[in-house]
Amino acid sequence: MTELKTVVARNIATLRVAAHLTQFELGEKLSYSDKAVSRWERGEAIPDAYVLLEMADIFGVTVDFILHEHTEEEFVKEEPVPEEEHPHTKTNRRLVNWVSFLGVWALSLLIFVTMSIFGNYFWLIFIYAIPTSFTVLFILNCVWGKRWLGVIYLSVTVWGILASFHLSLLGQPNAWMLYLIGIPAQIIVPIAFSIGRKKRSK
Repeated sequence: MTELKTVVARNIATLRVAAHLTQFELGEKLSYSDKAVSRWERGEAIPDAYVLLEMADIFGVTVDFILHEHTEEEFVKEEPVPEEEHPHTKTNRRLVNWVSFLGVWALSLLIFVTMSIFGNYFWLIFIYAIPTSFTVLFILNCVWGKRWLGVIYLSVTVWGILASFHLSLLGQPNAWMLYLIGIPAQIIVPIAFSIGRKKRSK
């Protein structure tokens, strides 16, 4: 068992360095603390099967590779190309975000122009476009974005929806009270994201 811990510890440390990740960054990807990663690399503990599977996916190797001893040549052969080294990845993601965001506004403009031709100036369509476009960004952010951006996108979505209802109900008494719903919603959003962000230290 001691020998297995030593082999796994060496493999994790070597693969992490090859992937250009710090202990903190690897811990972030695995939802563990950097202290847990440090314990693994010192051979004080072995990650459970699920974490080993996630780790293998991050490093671009198999779980079996992490569990067995290898020569330096094998590490060079198995060395993954970190995502950050792909120059077009982030650019493509930003492009998808912008195209999706602007696509919602282009569609809103098309609807506005079309309805204006028939004498109906439906300006509220631009208000509705705010929560819609940020919902799209939120969904894309869940796939490849950062948590703090998700908080911003979801917050804008919530307040945009409330503003849409309020402006749609102009003339109705106490319509402004809709914004009171946004207060607990705004408190819940960051709390919900922080729960997922808490690291497990094992």
